[in-house]
Amino acid sequence: MQKKSKKLNIGEGKISGALSIFFSLISLGAVACFLFPEYLTTQDFRINYPLEVFRWLVFACLVFSFVFALLSFLLSKSIKMASLGMFISALAILLGGAGIEIKEFEQSLFSISLDWMLLEILVFSIVFIPIELFLPKRPEQTKFHPEWKTDLVYLFKAQLLIQYTAVAVKQPAELFFSGIGTEALQNSISSLPFMLQLFLAMFVADLFQYWIHRLFHGNSFLWRFHSIHHSIKYVDWISGSRLHLVDIFITRSISYIPLYILGFATDVFYVYVVFVSVQAVMAHANTSISFGFLKYCLVTPQYHHWHHSKDSKTHNKNFAIHFPFIDKLFGTYYLPNHEWPHEMGLINESFPSGYFRQQIYPFTHDPKSAQPNNPSTR
Repeated sequence: MQKKSKKLNIGEGKISGALSIFFSLISLGAVACFLFPEYLTTQDFRINYPLEVFRWLVFACLVFSFVFALLSFLLSKSIKMASLGMFISALAILLGGAGIEIKEFEQSLFSISLDWMLLEILVFSIVFIPIELFLPKRPEQTKFHPEWKTDLVYLFKAQLLIQYTAVAVKQPAELFFSGIGTEALQNSISSLPFMLQLFLAMFVADLFQYWIHRLFHGNSFLWRFHSIHHSIKYVDWISGSRLHLVDIFITRSISYIPLYILGFATDVFYVYVVFVSVQAVMAHANTSISFGFLKYCLVTPQYHHWHHSKDSKTHNKNFAIHFPFIDKLFGTYYLPNHEWPHEMGLINESFPSGYFRQQIYPFTHDPKSAQPNNPSTR
């Protein structure tokens, strides 16, 4: 039997402290985007932003941060988390808060998509936290884990790198493959209707992602990095972000580069990047929503949870992230009617607790044979 993770209970002040820190970080990140848009925002999307709406969102996040910090002060014997939340929010206000103005700037050659990371995390939290609270598949599964700080680091990092990798591989891919004679094919694909392009982009990316995913499972060295993701015992919407840096860069690059080579339109590519972020989070969600016939067309929580099952016979099943029919094509499809796996995680592999220790561990230890001193209970 797997060791149960100690719950963070409502009324102790820890949950409200964590929420205060969460909203304060969103606020500070948003203010940073207003201060340095040339470095921290996505140029292609920036021109369409409803800035006044965003200002109200920053204001709301600051208010929530202070409210939850006050609640944590009242409920908790420790003031560390509430103090940290208030400090970060105060820093965001000192830097300009919701009323900060955007100065004239020139777009830099290098930028990261911090804006999209913040928007995605905020929207995902608003959507998936209520779904897991009110429509959970495993009601007994703890909603608030002691390793929440590690989860938060993984969440911010993963969403940022998904967007960053999309931008980072674009120019090298276009330069390296510009002279291979694919101009006619690229023109043909970019002239297709938007929805057809989006479907083809999802299929191509999923096909390449499928095989690199299988390679991470089949190669013992690469498995060291990917097994961090499979070591999770409590699969939920936020656990999908628990990925090693090596895993993210290789998998995302292999998925994105074919889309550049084939010449999919820019707007199709960016819509795909948003879609893959949403589906990756949704596929890990702890929800009883059945999705009806859609579960045979798109990867859903039931389908992907079998990939995370503790039963080793399903570890090499359901590699696709978008379309189950890709697993059908290559003999790795597994969806037993309405059944769900009983336990999640791995039998032999284990990792230490803490984000940085988990990132370093696969380089120095084989998770199958080594035993960390302070193993993760997540």
